[in-house]
Order: sequence, then C-alpha cells, then structure tokens
Amino acid sequence: MRWQYLPVLMLLLALLAAPGAAQGVKYLYGSPDLSATISGTNQFAPGAETQLGVIISNSGLNTHKMVGSTIVTPDDQPNTAKLVTVALKSSDAPFTVKTDPQFVSDIAGGGAATAVFNVKVADSAEPGTYVLPLEVTYTYLADAEDYGDVLRYNYQKKTLTLPLTVRVTPDLQVEVLDIRSESLNVGTEGYVYMTLKNVGHDTAEKAIAMVTRSGASPLIPTDGNAYIGTFEPGETVDVKFKVSVANTAEPQSYPLDVAVTYEDYEGKTATSRPATIGLPVGGKIAFEVVSPPSTLYLGQKSILEVVYKNSGAATVYNAQARISAVDPFTSSDDTAFLGDLAPGETATARFEVNVDGAGTAKEYGIDSEIRYRDDLDNSKISDTMKVRVALEQRQGTLFTNPVFLIAVLAVIIGAGYYIFVYRKKQR
Repeated sequence: MRWQYLPVLMLLLALLAAPGAAQGVKYLYGSPDLSATISGTNQFAPGAETQLGVIISNSGLNTHKMVGSTIVTPDDQPNTAKLVTVALKSSDAPFTVKTDPQFVSDIAGGGAATAVFNVKVADSAEPGTYVLPLEVTYTYLADAEDYGDVLRYNYQKKTLTLPLTVRVTPDLQVEVLDIRSESLNVGTEGYVYMTLKNVGHDTAEKAIAMVTRSGASPLIPTDGNAYIGTFEPGETVDVKFKVSVANTAEPQSYPLDVAVTYEDYEGKTATSRPATIGLPVGGKIAFEVVSPPSTLYLGQKSILEVVYKNSGAATVYNAQARISAVDPFTSSDDTAFLGDLAPGETATARFEVNVDGAGTAKEYGIDSEIRYRDDLDNSKISDTMKVRVALEQRQGTLFTNPVFLIAVLAVIIGAGYYIFVYRKKQR
C-alpha cells in the first residue's frame, strides 16, 4: 500500500518548487540618521589635557519593505552607515585636537560606535560654552537595481557635521612674579620668598599656597604651606617657605613646584596646576686647616695651635673647634671657641695636649671638626679634618741629655756614699 503515499509526496515537491517558496526582501526607503554625544563629562578646566570620548549613534529606519519570490535580498540595508570615518575639529573653540581622523567601521540602524580623541584646552581659555564640530563621513546604499539574478548596488557618500557642546570652567591659575631665596646652601636650610598672582578666572576660597619637591630635585620643603585665604582673579600675595638642600647637591639652580589648593566656585576642593620655578643654591659650608704642621715633643705637655678657615659660601656663627686626641696624645682641653666666621675668614684654636714619652717620633693626623650654627640657627657639624702634628725627641738641651743626666746621677750617688762613710768614721 506504499504507492498510496506517492501523490502526497509529489504534491509536497510541487509546493516547494512553486513561486513564492523562497521569499526575497527589499527595502524601498531608508537611510542612516547619525547623531553624536560626549561620553562622560563635557566640562574642562583651562590647561586640561584629556581624552574626549564620542558616541556616534545611528537611529535611521527602513520604512518600506518589499517581499517577493523573485526579489533578490541585497547584502546591505539602506539605513546602515558604512565605512564611517570621524574627525574632531576645534573651529573657534580654545581646544587643540591631537588625534587624527578615526575609522569606526559600519554602524547599523539602531547601533552605535565610539571614538576617543586627545584634546588640550588652552591655558588662556575663557570660561564659557563652546561647540566642537565632529565631521562624519560615511557611505550608504541608496538603492539596488534588480536584473534578474544580478543586483546592481548604488552607494552614496555623505559628509555631515555634528555639534558637540563643551564647557570651560573657571579655575585658579598661579603665576610666580618674583622669587627670592635666603641662606639656601648645600646641606642647609633656607627661606624662599615668592610673589604669586591669580591669573585664572575663579575666586579661590580658603586658599593655601604650597611648595613640593619636583621629581628628584635636592630641594626638599620642610615648611611648605602658607595660608592665603580668599584669592581673587588678578590679586597678588607674598608667601614664605622653608626649604632644605640635600648634602649631595651642587652649587647651581634646581626646580621646585608651586601650587595652590582651594575651594572652587562649586565649593569643591581643587588644586591649581603646579608652576615649576628654579632656585639658585649656594655652595656647601666647609672648613679647612690652613696652619702648617705643628711640632710637639715626646713626653711633654704643649699648646697645639691650629688655624681654621671658613672656605665655604656662607657665614657661620658661634663656631667651636674640637680635636679627637688618641694615643700617643691626650687632652683635658680639646675644645676651642672660634666665634663667627664669614667666608674666607680664619680663626686660631689652642688646645692643651700631653704627649706620651713612649710614642714614636713621626708625623700624625689628629681628627678635628667644627660645630657651628647657620643663618637659621640650626646646629651643624662640619666634615672631619686632619690636623698634622710632627712628634720629635727634644735634643741639644743639657738638662734633657741622657748622658748628662746619668753623670749627674752618678755624682749624686758617689757624694752620698762619701758622706755616709765619712760620718761613720767620725763616730
């Protein structure tokens, strides 16, 4: 009875082969409809350098669709923006665009793509609202001509400009008008005086000026904050900071960063962009022994005179010299007052020194250092210096000649013996 199903099978095959079995689709009307928005904030301060994200959306619709068995479906839809390229322009806005035009590929109807641009706001930008033009170039399918089994695509290229609204906010900008330093030497602390001006457009409240270390600069603030209060546009203020200089520095200029923290127009805490200044640093405070080697004698107490010179670049105050006496030297008075010494000045120190008679006659180096106070009354200690001392055995004096002393001793013993024997015989 299987032959009874043959007519049904043939009917199904006929239906599959009948016109309308494979339906084609063709959209008669439609095109891309592009718009652009900024991703994230659109508010920027003067001088800001940031990445500006832009979202390009396609809200284009296909309004008429044709369906038929003889229609060949095109590969593209007319509301698809193809080969999209976007370029951000600055026009008259105080912005500099640092990114070239970008290719974002195709954007289908209902879809979106994102482009990111690096932009720099001019330091002198006035607060206000500006428009950045976004130039969008794309291609879309205008129509597809059907030639039976062949479709001919007609694409159109289009360029449009989409506006992006940005806002420049008021801010505080610091300009350093005058700089003066005091007692700023290698290895010491000193003062830095500055005149600051608010060249921005925001009135800063509760403003605090501060200096910070610039990278690996040897200038390190030790008292780096100065309260200003209200700091209006165009106003100038004088501030003072205390800065130390590392021992490894050289006498030259080094950078230091200056900024102001404040409450902005919205009451939020903000910090101005730092201004980098250069500060000259004087040479290190140093001393040297300029007196020639002293000669002392074994077994004697002597006065050791040492002449010290301030060979540095700054005046020292209440200077005191000290020696470190080691064998064969001893001293009960190893400190001497030198007083104030300006650069190039000298002073003589006198130390009482005992020399062991069992020492070796040769030249020695006694360690010496100077404790002093700098311009800011900080107590400092100099590097160690060597005081050269030559030890000798005293020669040529009768009472110190060993032969003479032995002879005198023999005479004394002989005389004593004679007196003893003579008195014994008289008894």
